[in-house]
Parts: sequence; C-alpha cells; structure tokens
Amino acid sequence: MINALKNTRLMLWHVVALLVMAMWGGSFISTKILLHAGFLPTQIFILRFALAYVVLLVCDHKRFLSDSLWDELRLLVCGITAGSMYFIVENKALEYSFASNVALIICMNPLLLMIIAGIFYKSERLNRRQILGSVVTFLGMILVVLNGRFILKLSPVGDLLALWAAISWIVYSLAVRPLMARYPSFFITRKIFFYGLVTGLPIFFAFSPNVPWSAFLDPVVLGNYLFLALMASLLCYVLWNKVMRSIGTVLASNYGYTNPLFTIIIAAIVLHERITAVAIFGTVLILLGMFLAEYKKKN
Repeated sequence: MINALKNTRLMLWHVVALLVMAMWGGSFISTKILLHAGFLPTQIFILRFALAYVVLLVCDHKRFLSDSLWDELRLLVCGITAGSMYFIVENKALEYSFASNVALIICMNPLLLMIIAGIFYKSERLNRRQILGSVVTFLGMILVVLNGRFILKLSPVGDLLALWAAISWIVYSLAVRPLMARYPSFFITRKIFFYGLVTGLPIFFAFSPNVPWSAFLDPVVLGNYLFLALMASLLCYVLWNKVMRSIGTVLASNYGYTNPLFTIIIAAIVLHERITAVAIFGTVLILLGMFLAEYKKKN
C-alpha cells in the first residue's frame, strides 16, 4: 500500500514535468506576441520576473536570507544562470543565428547534464537503457525542431551564444541541487527571481529603458504577459524545482526534449504553422525515448 502511494506520487511529478514543459513551450509563442507588440527581449525578461517576484514576496516573506554565505552565493549563481544570463544570452543568440540552430543547441541541455551530473553525483548516473532512451529522445527532438526543414547554417557568434545559454542552465541545475534538500521551493524560486532582477536591471536601464506601456491596453498583449509572468515564470519555476527534487535532476531534464514538441503544437493552433510528417516521426521517437529513460522494471 505504501509503495503504491509512493509510485502514484512519483508518477504525479512526471505529469507535472510535462505540464511545465507545455507551459514553457507556449512561452515562446507568448514572447513572440510581445516582441511583435514592440517590447524588447530584455524588457520582457525584466517585466515578467518583476511581477513574479512581487507575487512570491507577498505569498512568502518570512525569510529573506539563507543559512550561510555559501548558500547565498549559490542562490546568486542560480539567479544569474537561470535568470538574467540565460534569457539575455538566449535572446541575443536569436539575433545572430537561426532559430533552428538556437533551439537545437539549447535542447542539448539534458544530454550534457546527463554526462556532467553523472560525473559529480553517483545517484544521478543512468543505466544503459536510460542512456539509450535519452539519445533516442534527443534524435526525436532534432526532427521536431527541424520540422521538415533540413537546412542548417553555421553562425559562429549566435551558435556560441546559444551554447553559452545551454551551459548556463546546466550550471543552474547543478547549483540548485544541494539547496533543494534544505530550503522550500518557494524560497529558492523567490531568491532566483530576486538575483535575476538585480543582475538584469543594469542591462535593462543601459539598453532598453523605454517600455511601450500603452501596448498593455491590448487584452491579447496583457494576457500573454500575465501568462509569462505568473505561469511560465512563477508557477513553472516553483514546480520545476519540486520536480527535480522528486525524480532527480537528470531524469527531470529529459523532459526538456518535449519543449519544442509543445511549441510546434501550440504554434500550429495559435499561429497556424504547419506540422510535417518528419515532426510527427520525431514525436514518436521522443515518446519512445522517454519511455526507455523513465520506465523501471518491477522485480
């Protein structure tokens, strides 16, 4: 009975991981809508993190500092690598490189994290079947991102920036891991948003201080902004920290492969973009790889 409840609770966190990926996949569409409305990438990042931080502060304001200076430095690193650095570098990469290049490099996160985490943490090492599943899922993700367009061109500056963003998220995943055992997810997430804002504001004021506030009069723009701030930022970061704590950093990161899948599905519904047979085959590979990586045989 206890094992059944434990397995049910664990399965629930796998479902939550998919839900988070669906919202993060949709966040690309919402960001695109705000960009078309006249917002700059840095403005979108600052505005979404600012609202998320204020809401978190209202809900959880009993504690402001961690137990030690070392933990506070870890939280600072998390705020930079999962906040200001990640979003600003990723958006800059899109200015220099093709979206398909950036998406492919960013989605290498789980594969790179699997290798690096396995070196530092014995509990995060995958068996051969799980490694095979991760590779199959990675190949499926490539097909989904390309979506039938097999044209890749190198753009050294943009591709290196995309790799920088990918490494930034890996550093966050490893830095936040020991904190999850000692601090609540709400506290960790609030500190990440705080340090992300503190380190991102100088860039905001230097390059993009003139926010097109009048664009929020459009209900579509306002709705997509609220989705980015309250759902894709606040809710997703809190849930994702809980997911990593529950199923492990590496297995949780494998769900990152489904991010482009949700993006093209939502883009097909909202923006009427075409889904090709190649993307559908890639989807099958993603599901097969996820099954191999996550399924555990019963004794």
